Order: sequence, then C-alpha cells, then structure tokens
Amino acid sequence: MRVAVVGATGMVGNVMLQVLAERNFPVTELIPVASERSVGNQIEFQGTNYTVVGLETAVAMQPDIALFSAGGDTSLEWAPKFAAVGTTVIDNSSAWRMDPTKKLVVPEINGDVLASEDKIIANPNCSTIQLVMALAPLHKEYKMKRVVISTYQSVSGTGVKAVRQLDNEEAGVEGEMAYPHPIGRNALPHCDVFLENGYTKEEMKLVKEPKKILRDDSFAVTATAVRIPTAGGHSEAVNVQFENDFELGKVRELLAQTEGVIVQDDVQNNVYPMPILANNKDEVFVGRIRRDESQPNTLNMWIVADNLRKGAATNTIQIAEYLVANNLVKPSVTA
Repeated sequence: MRVAVVGATGMVGNVMLQVLAERNFPVTELIPVASERSVGNQIEFQGTNYTVVGLETAVAMQPDIALFSAGGDTSLEWAPKFAAVGTTVIDNSSAWRMDPTKKLVVPEINGDVLASEDKIIANPNCSTIQLVMALAPLHKEYKMKRVVISTYQSVSGTGVKAVRQLDNEEAGVEGEMAYPHPIGRNALPHCDVFLENGYTKEEMKLVKEPKKILRDDSFAVTATAVRIPTAGGHSEAVNVQFENDFELGKVRELLAQTEGVIVQDDVQNNVYPMPILANNKDEVFVGRIRRDESQPNTLNMWIVADNLRKGAATNTIQIAEYLVANNLVKPSVTA
C-alpha cells in the first residue's frame, strides 16, 4: 500500500507516522508531503529514510491512500486532485465534514457507510469523536433527546504555536502568542473563531457532526468549548437527556462493552478519567457516570481522550484500516 501523509512534518502528521508504525499498517511506500519549505528534508519511518515532497509531486506519484492533516484550505484545493488520480483521501480538517456528498466516519460507529466509490472521506473533529464514542451505544439503547456539552480542551488542539505559548508562559519567557490572552493559569472560553450566532466554530462542530455520524437529527445539542492549560488530551462534561429511563449499572455495562471505550468510574478510590492518563492512548475514557437529579431520564458523564490520537491520527488510520480490511481500497501495484 502506497501511503501519502500530507502534513507529515506537522504535529498530527508526526503522530500519524507513529500510529501507522504501531498498528503495522501495510505501508510498502511512504510518501511524506509538506509545504515547500520542508521539501527535500528527510523523514525516518520504520528504519527507512524518505524524502519530503511537495503536493504536485505527490499527486503525480498516485498513492493508494492519502492521509491529510494540512488544514482546510489545502484539503479543499488538493484532495480533489488526489481523488482524480484514484487516490482515496482521508481528511483530518473541517473542509469536507458537513459536505452532504462526503462521509464523516468513526469506524466503530458508522464504518458501514463507506464504499469503494468514496474518494474523499472526512475525519470528524477531535471533540466530536470522543463524544460520539460514548453517546452511540446509549443513544441506541435509550434514545437521546438533548445533549449539553462543556469541553476542557488542551492547547495541542490549536497546534504547535499554542503548545509553545504555554511552554513559554510556564518558563517565564516572552514569545509569540497563539491566543489573544495568556493560557497559563487561565481558561479561555474561545476555541476557534466566533460566528454570528455567538458560538465558536468548535462549538458548532459539536452541534452538527454527531447528528451526521449517528445518522439521526432528532436530538438537540448545545456546547461550550473552553481551552485550558493542559498540554494534551481533551475532556468533556456531558449531560444527556433520554426519551427512556436507564439504570446506571446498565449504562456502565453498555459503555464497557463498546469497542474503544474504557470505563474509569470508581470515585471512592479517586478513579476517573484524566488527560494525563489518556496521554498516548487510543481509547476513549468515560467516568463520573451519575444521574442528573434535577430532571428525569438524564445522565451526567465525563469523557476524556488523547486529541492527537483517537481525536485525529488514530481515527484517520482506523478508517484506512477499515477500507483495506473490507477491500474498499486495494493496492495499485502488487509485489
């Protein structure tokens, strides 16, 4: 399998390379792709050095799969060019997510929507992925009416510039600012840009994307997204009102039986999900599972995941794995 990683020198691109190696994805030829300033540099992957190429060169090489993590503008311009030469693109930006002609996929939940004709496939927002991993089994069992989400998102979700800002602040060094305010010892209710309705783009992703993934727009969603001074890992406080009542033991059982979800819910022993425990892991962790005592059929829970892995790189590669396992993508050249 000839695999291009577009944005290979970036934060998510680096994790994609790491996850490809860890999961033994069948890469016979890696094509690392980056901006012109990185072209010609060397990237080591599984003991072999590969030369970084530009986008035009990568398209001409006609890879079987292209994993994109280079921003929405790049995806809008170049994903169709890769698709035109037969490459299957899995895109980690927001460019294609709400396009009605493109699939938005978390493989454990809706991988069955994929077909060999899908040449541009969208990877959901990091916060959405961990949310729907926990909501999907509960929605199937109890049917959701309304979901209220408050996120506590790490600076790595913004990118390397934001990580550097936090590092500088902790070291007492002045430097370039990724945010309009300090992030150290602070919390910014400001993830992505503000829209006319007063919500941010990040909040509206959480409103819209779960409905597309779950193939159901019958439930309501509202969100507040907050950036906190955590290096990695996103956390979410989630309140879900269901049509039908539930037993907490059954809720924990349903979540524990869900592929890719780990329940950490033993408050008597201070066991609950935390970003520091989710670091460098592919699972979604759920805890603080309890009833909302203010209204019937309503549940509170706390969801944590590594946003660079399951929230980005790992989910992208899991989509590629699903395509290969189901013969939806086949190598163009066989040994």
